[in-house]
Amino acid sequence: MKFWTIVAGFLAIAGPGNAATITVKNESGELLAQVMVTRNHVERPAQNLSDDGYTPHAVTNQTVTSVTRFTNALGQVKFSDVPDAVTYRARAQGYVDATFASAEDEVVLNAMTSDQLIASYPSNVWLSQMNFGGDLELKKHFQLNCAFCHQQASAFMRNERTVDQWLAVFERMNGYGARLANDDQENIAELLQKEYRELREQPEVIPQPRTWEPHLSSVDITEWPIGDGFSQMHDFLLHPNGYVYVGDNLFDRIYEVDPDTGDYTVYKVPHPESAQVGGILGNRFTVFPKMHNYMGVHSFAYSGKDGHIFITPSMQQALLEFNPDTKEFTTHWMPEGFYPHTIRVDQKDRVWFTLAVSSQVAMFDRSNGKFSFYDLPARGFKEGFIISALPLIFWMDPENRPIPNPDRDGNGLPMPYGIDVAPDGIIWATRLYANDLARIDPETDEVTMIDFPYQGPRRLRIDSQGNLWIVAFQDSLLVKYDPKQNVFTDYELPVINEIPYSLNIDKKRDVVWVTGNQSDTLLSFDIATEAWKVYPLPRQRFFTRDIEISEDDGAVYTTNSHFPTWQSEGGEPTLLRLAPLEEEVIHKAED
Repeated sequence: MKFWTIVAGFLAIAGPGNAATITVKNESGELLAQVMVTRNHVERPAQNLSDDGYTPHAVTNQTVTSVTRFTNALGQVKFSDVPDAVTYRARAQGYVDATFASAEDEVVLNAMTSDQLIASYPSNVWLSQMNFGGDLELKKHFQLNCAFCHQQASAFMRNERTVDQWLAVFERMNGYGARLANDDQENIAELLQKEYRELREQPEVIPQPRTWEPHLSSVDITEWPIGDGFSQMHDFLLHPNGYVYVGDNLFDRIYEVDPDTGDYTVYKVPHPESAQVGGILGNRFTVFPKMHNYMGVHSFAYSGKDGHIFITPSMQQALLEFNPDTKEFTTHWMPEGFYPHTIRVDQKDRVWFTLAVSSQVAMFDRSNGKFSFYDLPARGFKEGFIISALPLIFWMDPENRPIPNPDRDGNGLPMPYGIDVAPDGIIWATRLYANDLARIDPETDEVTMIDFPYQGPRRLRIDSQGNLWIVAFQDSLLVKYDPKQNVFTDYELPVINEIPYSLNIDKKRDVVWVTGNQSDTLLSFDIATEAWKVYPLPRQRFFTRDIEISEDDGAVYTTNSHFPTWQSEGGEPTLLRLAPLEEEVIHKAED
C-alpha cells in the first residue's frame, strides 16, 4: 500500500510555510483545552466542472483540504508547514465560534448565551427528549424509517410544520424507500408537531451532549470536499493502491481521491442507452433539479487477487467491476434479484452481496462468471407471496406499480442488509426488518437463520476471532455475537439516542469503530478494555454510513453522506480522515 503521513495531504497541495501555534483562552484569561481549531484555504484551485456542475469523466481536479486539531491542556494547538492564505475557525463547547484570517498567537472565545448553547447541541440530544407520547416502540419505528438518510431533530427538522405538511413529507420519504407504516403516519405527524413545538418552547429540558475529552489533542482530522449539495457520497473504499474510491449514489460517479495530493479523478459509471433515471426502480427523486442515477452506485469491495473493485448498482440487476489500472468498467448482468446492496469478497475471490428487496444473498464466481443465489426464508405466507411476485411487479412500468402498504413489522420486506466473510469462510448477513441473521456455508449451500434479540441489525463486520459485531440501529447498541457459543453481548453507546448505521473493525489494534450519524461523531470501542472514545467531527449534521481503516497507522476514513447534503454545515459532502497526530506536533505545541 502506498504510505502517506498525517501532514503530507496539505504539504503537497500548498507547499511549506510557517508553523503556527495558537493559544485559546476564554474572556477570563483561562486556557481552554479541547478546542476544535479548523484550518481552511481561502481559495480553491480552479476546477473543471463542465458536466452539469460536476467533473467530467476521466478528468482530474484538485480539491483543497481542511485540517482540524484540538488544543491540549495548555490551550495550545500547532499546525506545521502552514501554507499561505488560510483562515481558522475555533469551536468549543459552550463558546461562540471565532474565525480569524491568519494564525494569531492568542484567540479569545466568548461564552454562549443559554439560547445559543442549546441551539448548538447536536441532533441526538434533542431527539432523546422526543418520547412519542410514551410509546417507545413507535419511536423506534420512526427512527428505523426516518433516520437512515439524515439526522432527525436537527434545526431543519424541528421547525414548525402542520400535520398535513408532515404527512406530505412521509409520502415523499416512503417514495424514496422508507417504510413508515401507513397506520401510524397520522399519529406520528401529530406527535412531531406537538413535541417539537414543546422542545422549542422549553429548550431547557435538552440534556447536554457528552463533554469533549483530552484524547482529542492527539488526533488530526483532514477533510477533502468533493461533489456538491445534490451529491450523496454513500459508500467508499480504501484501496491497497493508496487511493480512496468514493461513490456518488445519485450521480453514478466514482471519485478516485489521492489523499497525498488532494487530486481526484472522476469516472462516470456507464449505463445502457435504454436505461431510465432511477433504473428499474423508477425516478423517485422528481423534485430534484438534476439527477443522474441510472445505476445507483452503492457499496464497494476489492479483490485481493488483482485489485479489481466490485460495486453494487442498487437500481439495476447487475454487478459492476472496475479495473483501477485501466479505468475500465465491466457490467455483469444478473438473471434475478433486486436491489444489490452491501458487498464483500471472500478468500476464494468470490463476490458476495445482499439483495435487499428480493431477500436474497448473491454470489458471483469470478472463475466462471456465474451467479448463485441464496433465498432467505420468508417470515410468513404474505411475505412469501410478495417476494415471489416481485418479478411481475418490476416488469410493470414504475408509474403503474401497486403502491405498497407498509406496516410496523415490514412485512414483505425483510431487507437483507449488511454482509461479511468470516475467517473460516462462512458468510454472515443481517436482515434489517426481520431482526435476524443469515449464516451461509458456501461449501454445502446450507442457509441457517438466527434470531437477533435486538432491533435493526444493519451493517456488521467480523473480527479476527470470528465474532460478529453488529449495530442495532434503533436500539442504539453495539452488539457482539459469538457464533461458537451462540451468545449475544450488547454494549451501550457512549452518546445518548445515537442511531448507529455502520461499523468497521481495526483488526490489527482490536478496536471497533462505529458511526455517530446523529451526534456528529465517530465512536471507538476497545475490545479488550471495553472502553469508548468519542471523536466530534468538524461539521454539524455530519451523517456517516461507512468506515474504512488504514492498516498502516490506524487512520479512520468516512464520508459525510447526509441526504440532502445541502443541510450539512458547509453544504457539500466531504471525505474525512481521522488519524493519530504526529508526536512531534504534539510535543512542539507543549514546548
